[in-house]
Amino acid sequence: MDTTVTEVAPDVYRLSTYVPDADFQFNQYLVAGAEPLLFHTGPRAMFPLVAEAVARVLPVEELRWITFGHVEADECGSMNAWLAAAPRAEVAHGAMGCVVQVGDLADRPPRPLADGEVIDVGDRRLRHIDTPHVPHGWDAGVLFEETTGTLLCGDLFTAFGAGPAVTEADVVGPALQAEDLFRATCLTPGTAPAIRALADLRPATLGLMHGPAFAGDCEQALRDLADAYDERLGAEGMRMHGAVPPPAGG
Repeated sequence: MDTTVTEVAPDVYRLSTYVPDADFQFNQYLVAGAEPLLFHTGPRAMFPLVAEAVARVLPVEELRWITFGHVEADECGSMNAWLAAAPRAEVAHGAMGCVVQVGDLADRPPRPLADGEVIDVGDRRLRHIDTPHVPHGWDAGVLFEETTGTLLCGDLFTAFGAGPAVTEADVVGPALQAEDLFRATCLTPGTAPAIRALADLRPATLGLMHGPAFAGDCEQALRDLADAYDERLGAEGMRMHGAVPPPAGG
């Protein structure tokens, strides 16, 4: 395996490792600046690959912030390896996640982030946005880089395949195909409104964790994804009340 590095917005780098056996990409995002920030760490086994990729952009020991969307192995499995490699680095995560999990898991005390709190890394400003259970995880959240309009959206739009580093092609259809298999998204009355609130940011680029960075109509893609989840939530409600038969194999 190899980890590729692509600048998807000024000073925002996509680090991507494709795992052929799973037909799946694992992406991290590095935001360069006076206080460089890494969004997602990758699992522990990928640390050497991802660290080498970071080193192509800046010295690993210069990392200041280690962040992620929610607590899962591919988001934060190598968190402590990064803390060991970057002496001045701090983990920054949503306040709820820090209380429930990260405060115990991290080798150094994390910095809890309030909803809407901004990390200023120099020329770039990353706003933490709480999105509990969207797409999954009580502690879920995203980062919005306000200067370039880059939304680091974690597991939203998860898709299979190697794909290009950046695309303007449809990302909603592939995401729904993956959802049919994984059923990873929490379908609640709050799911679609949370995604529409992200659309209101009018991002210029979507930084997907499992798929290409998207540089098309990001606002519309988010609204289309929200509409699709609303439809699925309605269909599940009808099934629960016996109005329609369950899906094949469900």
